[in-house]
Amino acid sequence: MLRFLPPPPYSLSSKADFTYAQISIFHKSSSSESVKYSKMQPKITIITVTFNSEQYLEDTITSVINQTYPFIEYIIVDGQSTDGTLELIKKYEPRITQWISEPDKGIADAMNKGIAMASGEFILFLHSDDYLLETNSIETAVNFMDENNDIFAFSIFFQIKSSLHKQKSVWNPLFNFKTKLFHQGVFCRRDLFDNIGLFDIQLQIAMDYDFFLRAYRKNCHVKLINEYIVTIMRDTGISSKKDWLSLEKRFSEEKKVHFKNCNSIIGKGFYHLYWLLYLPYQRLKYAWSVNFK
Repeated sequence: MLRFLPPPPYSLSSKADFTYAQISIFHKSSSSESVKYSKMQPKITIITVTFNSEQYLEDTITSVINQTYPFIEYIIVDGQSTDGTLELIKKYEPRITQWISEPDKGIADAMNKGIAMASGEFILFLHSDDYLLETNSIETAVNFMDENNDIFAFSIFFQIKSSLHKQKSVWNPLFNFKTKLFHQGVFCRRDLFDNIGLFDIQLQIAMDYDFFLRAYRKNCHVKLINEYIVTIMRDTGISSKKDWLSLEKRFSEEKKVHFKNCNSIIGKGFYHLYWLLYLPYQRLKYAWSVNFK
């Protein structure tokens, strides 16, 4: 993995006023004819939310500032950390477009603060447990983008200790019951947050599922790119905890998201039936994993 190469010769902050560029490329076809086409190069805002994240934050920061793609705005929103997080941020401050450190009301609130600071065409959330796979991850991802979609969802690697497990993005009716997008691999248009709203600060875990479910219900245009992996997500985040109390909290928030985003009596009936069956199933599954490992 190419994560710790010397920094590229550009300054992220020097590109802060660049919004959208268009360049022309000439492609040689098999018939030797020159075909002119345009490739859009949007400014990408990457937002990292942190709180007492000194263990892994440096991996996250270096994976961003060493990207080959030149049009990146990098924002860090810290929840007033008390460990060595601020020292790490200050170490790389010349390569960070903006950063703040202040109390917040949770992850969703911090993410919303980052959105308010963002000026890019697209936003990617890359938190302090995550890091970009390669130095050309953003450049490659941009090559898959077009003007017709609101969300571009890539696969990610889920890292458990030293092993990597590929997680594919899914956008189909099953999304009504379970999230199948991973925010570490999802680029959202900035104006999508203006159209369907920000993250719900009442949610501590399922805020991204709530946002994506709203996008699904609004029939937002989504492009799945599962052939390319952008990010590695460590299993150290709040949504990765496997003890029953953490699982129960996650299930409770998912249930809240379901009913919050459902106005149909029939739909609510389906959700009642789903949770009547799903929660006991998860309890049995957990008990089995604990007692018969």
